[in-house]
Amino acid sequence: MNEKIGQFRERATQYWNHFGKTQKIALLSILGIVLIVIVLLTYQFTKTEYEVAFQDLNAVDAAAIMSQLDANNISYKLGADGKSISVPSAQAAKVRVDIGSQGIIQNGSLGFGAFSESSTFGTTDREFDVKYNNALNGEIQQLLNRMQGVSDSKVVVTLPKESVFAGLEENEKALASVSLKFKPGYRPNQEAVDSYFNLVKTAVPKLALEDITITSEEGELISSVQGGMRGTLSSAIEEQMKLRKKFENDIRNSVKQFLGRWVSPDKIDVLVAASINFDKKNSEERLVEPVNTVDTKGIEISVQQIQKSFNGTNGQAGGIAGMGQQEVPGYPGADNSGTTNSEENSSTINYEVNRITNQIVSSPYTVKDLSINVAFEPPGGNPANLDESTKLAIETVLVNYVRASLADSGVTYTDEELAKKVSVVAQNFGGAAETTGTGGIATGWWIGGGVLALALLAGTAVLISRRRKRQEMEEEEIPLPAKVEFPSIDLENTTNESQVRKQLETLAKKKPDEFVNLLRTWLVEETR
Repeated sequence: MNEKIGQFRERATQYWNHFGKTQKIALLSILGIVLIVIVLLTYQFTKTEYEVAFQDLNAVDAAAIMSQLDANNISYKLGADGKSISVPSAQAAKVRVDIGSQGIIQNGSLGFGAFSESSTFGTTDREFDVKYNNALNGEIQQLLNRMQGVSDSKVVVTLPKESVFAGLEENEKALASVSLKFKPGYRPNQEAVDSYFNLVKTAVPKLALEDITITSEEGELISSVQGGMRGTLSSAIEEQMKLRKKFENDIRNSVKQFLGRWVSPDKIDVLVAASINFDKKNSEERLVEPVNTVDTKGIEISVQQIQKSFNGTNGQAGGIAGMGQQEVPGYPGADNSGTTNSEENSSTINYEVNRITNQIVSSPYTVKDLSINVAFEPPGGNPANLDESTKLAIETVLVNYVRASLADSGVTYTDEELAKKVSVVAQNFGGAAETTGTGGIATGWWIGGGVLALALLAGTAVLISRRRKRQEMEEEEIPLPAKVEFPSIDLENTTNESQVRKQLETLAKKKPDEFVNLLRTWLVEETR
């Protein structure tokens, strides 16, 4: 065993000595890099990844969860603030289900589960009322904590006292005070606020809506029944902002997709600013149109014609003519006689026409103004290489897009005004910075390191193979010695052929190397 080790060591030393100084340094450097990459990859793929399984915990719930994890021999990490617990990612889902099924997380409140843990035997009415009140507060608190956006809550309910006298119970009312803490960035709308009030109202008997007080860090919350419009207004504004942002994003994506035919998508930046009118208008039109459009007349539904004529004589005596006391001014005073003729004609025609009533509801989403600004990197990265024809074509497309979007704005824009709403700028974006995660080295670096290690190993293998082939070629090209001393065989004095053969056989058995050299010498002499 020791001899084999020694031979192996000697061969390795001889093989190492064949390399030059530069080759030795390069080989050691490659081996060092490969070892470092292997160690880092092994550490990266064998370390335990932790995932946050519980957060926003109080001290009681955190202690209960840690005790359960210790009992199940599950490793965990407690957050620096003491409110979050991380477990291995492979076991995170199982741990959440296990802890949730056991009801360990109570958010600081036990609810009606407190009655199942302890017996009420021997408890006075006063103690029972206190436990019931605390359990009711805990149940409402758990329900509120499950609402969207609520991170923590505190509930205090005052129940009316029972009285043995009739009529006094009606004067007692239940009261509820609730303090809510929302998650960062969450602002409840009016619908969410009303759901908080309804939840508390239905959970407490004999509790009126006006007897509930809900507050948050921003102030008191008011239900819509009590005139709370601030939440509704805020919700409407948020909805309008979302619609405007979505409209701008759709235009941005459309412009990027279209310009991607000329420039790479990662070399394009689009800025869109839009103004949208959210006013909703209702109007009514009442139109009357003739049925016959040729002579602008309707349909005759009824016709009435009346003709009257009168013929008679006038022989009545007139009054006293003059201006006396008994005289009537202008009254004929002389006797008149003669005939009287009169005629009266009337015609009434009723026409039926078209009566049209239009109920017009204007769309509340009308684009009032729009501007599109595009910055892209021309081929080669030099802004001076921007082709004016390409820039003009892009501007024309964008102007047409803006004109179509503002068609319903009610304002007619000229080509010069539309051109001012569009701009195209050439810009050098430079190399994109490679982002890395906060938890360690980026995946790209690991892949690059692995490829580099494989390339170094392949280069080392090629170098060693070439070195070995070169040595084998050098060993094969051994020149023959100019003159070799061979053992003397007296062929002249030896006449018997059998004796010569015996001498050659003896030489081949005892000294085979010399026998081979002798044969080579004979062959060389014969070729000459």
